[in-house]
Amino acid sequence: MYPTPIERWKPYQRWIYKISLPLALILWLLPLIAVMVTSVRSFDEVMAGNYWGWPRHFAAYGNYREVLTNSPMLKYFVNSCLITIPAVIGAVALAALAGFALATYPFRGNVLLFAVFIAGNFIPFQILMLPVRNLTLKFGLFDTITGLVLFHVAFQTGFCTLFLRNFIKQLPFELTEAARVEGASEWTVFSRVVLPLVRPALAALAVLVFTFVWNDYFWALTLTQGDEARPITVGVASLKGQWVAAWNLVSAGSILAAVPSVVVFFGMQRHFIAGLTFGATKG
Repeated sequence: MYPTPIERWKPYQRWIYKISLPLALILWLLPLIAVMVTSVRSFDEVMAGNYWGWPRHFAAYGNYREVLTNSPMLKYFVNSCLITIPAVIGAVALAALAGFALATYPFRGNVLLFAVFIAGNFIPFQILMLPVRNLTLKFGLFDTITGLVLFHVAFQTGFCTLFLRNFIKQLPFELTEAARVEGASEWTVFSRVVLPLVRPALAALAVLVFTFVWNDYFWALTLTQGDEARPITVGVASLKGQWVAAWNLVSAGSILAAVPSVVVFFGMQRHFIAGLTFGATKG
């Protein structure tokens, strides 16, 4: 039923594993390596067709300076921050409250409401494209940062509630009961007892939601039209010229767009791993 431990593999199987693993890793990282190398090439070298060879002339400073000073990339970067940070805070905060209620209060319709949160995660986003766009137009939220924030909070709260409800459900029931016996209010039980215990799960969830929202392209393209609210994922496409695409600048902009999510992940890696393994073992 379970895979055989590596220690019990035959010698030739271990050698195949040791050889194939780095090869698979290189193949997986090859597109990212190509983008990174292209971001330091000169425009003339890219036009000459040197896509995979080692750069003959490094133009990293010129490419990144061009992207940051002569294009609206900084504006797009600020827009992404203004969209992602409130969306993460709002989704995690609402999900923590909803998860606490679903996990601790056995009210009528609890299971049905939880099923609604689960079902929402299985709806294809493409089906909702026109209704959501029409809704933002109706309420004056189209092509606004506020509209994108509200949209991401609404759509991410379902997944976050599913995530946190399961973590809170694993907490010992005696802890909350003891706090109530001591006279603690429900808000005190939530803020002083439950939240500190699920802190690793909150950190892991924040990293996941940050990555989802920051890397969103589909909804950023659907719900924005101009540069005022356009995030960096869509803004990278504006670096393409009308007739000739400056792939060195596009690659530099792509690297700038990918850096924040990578930094957030490695900065909170310890909490992320702890949150994913929280409750996996007992004792």
